[in-house]
Amino acid sequence: TPRAIVILPRPAAGSASRALRPSVSVVRRSVVMSAETGSGTKLEAKPVANKKQERRRIMRSDDFLRSPSDFSESEKATVERKMLSEMKSSLLDSMRSSSYETTKGEGAGSVTFRLAKEYGMCWGAERSIELALAAAEKFKDKRKHITNELLHNPGVNAMLEENGIEFIEKTGDGGKRFDKVQAGDVVILPAFGATLAEMQHLEDVGVTTVDTTCPWVSKVWNVVDKQVAKDMTTIIHGKYAHEEAIATASYCKDYLMVKNMDEAEYVCRYILDPTPEGKEDLLKKFAKAMSPGFDPDVHLKKIGIANQTTMYKRETAAIGKLFEVTMMTKYGPEDVTDRYAAFDTICDATQERQDAITDMIEDPAVAELDFILVVGGFDSSNTAHLVEIPHDKGLSVFHINEADCVQPDNSVKHRLLDGSIVTTENWLPTDRPLKIGVTSGASTPDAYVEEALERIVLLKSSLAAAAAAA
Repeated sequence: TPRAIVILPRPAAGSASRALRPSVSVVRRSVVMSAETGSGTKLEAKPVANKKQERRRIMRSDDFLRSPSDFSESEKATVERKMLSEMKSSLLDSMRSSSYETTKGEGAGSVTFRLAKEYGMCWGAERSIELALAAAEKFKDKRKHITNELLHNPGVNAMLEENGIEFIEKTGDGGKRFDKVQAGDVVILPAFGATLAEMQHLEDVGVTTVDTTCPWVSKVWNVVDKQVAKDMTTIIHGKYAHEEAIATASYCKDYLMVKNMDEAEYVCRYILDPTPEGKEDLLKKFAKAMSPGFDPDVHLKKIGIANQTTMYKRETAAIGKLFEVTMMTKYGPEDVTDRYAAFDTICDATQERQDAITDMIEDPAVAELDFILVVGGFDSSNTAHLVEIPHDKGLSVFHINEADCVQPDNSVKHRLLDGSIVTTENWLPTDRPLKIGVTSGASTPDAYVEEALERIVLLKSSLAAAAAAA
């Protein structure tokens, strides 16, 4: 019987190196994004009359690159070769083109993998990687930085470092080491986007900016722009410490972040029944998740809904409906269009992967599976939701961030929903075939999934051989 042992507090993303594929000739080392001790630069946005116009003014600069058309055909061809060699998987391509299922090994050593119909790296994540690698190719002779992890995937971030891209370290006081960025350098903005303060600062320093922000994130910002124009407070369904949510909040006039339905219900109860004590409690509860000077008695009279694109779509929809009903109850249905606005800003890729894992677990054939394997960064929000869906149905699910999580002693290091990293011993059965459901997060290259599956096949084969010889 598998036995779980908690071994570590949650580490920084990229704390372990990813396994080496036979076709890869370089040894990868992990990128550790832990905070430096000491002080860093805490940026504040310069006041402007219109944040939308300020953002677009900066983006129109000749030194602001954000499209594949900003790079030469030669540079793009080099990037394409790298993507093919490092990101793609012939195994997963074969499974996708047939029955989404394959069996490796024989007898008690065999493993059947059943792949979700939608899984893995999305177009937006792939585009971000391509732009970052194109920047590394175009500006070989310049110092290159990135303001955050490009994506929440340790292998991807390690690859960027190998291509000469330096990560701007976070500091223990909540700042960043922007002092290392000099005029003439190249700075890459990650898929999650960057705050208005960061964009203003980089323009002032005089760098070349390469913006890899996912278009779906930009779509959320466009929604926020509309809410600001209507003098609405933005309710962001997201995690206040997540890079994307921080960037989105920077374009709001006033905002409040709610992480889940419980927090949304808390806010709605206050809207319907405000009291001095309730106000004090709300301000304390959401102290890290609200705009400066936030006053619930002033800023919750007209609201719009936005979201961190990687959140669980059904919960975002339910939260939006809850706020709509709350505003109707408080002010009457005739005023709801002036007091409430919502747009669908969950990205297609996030929804498709959530729908696919839902379809897998609702299929009666799920009873054949020993467990579900989810591959993706430990800090990846969209991956965590893929884990949450089968977990909430009572199914056994393991979330690993790379192949090295699978150990030769038949143990596996994996992340639980509460964020703790545990090791489960006696993971795979030794005396019978195995069936595993497989999916992966939207920032996970197929090649990294294949490495994990290959590691499981090798482990299962060796376990079966040892059991037969005993």
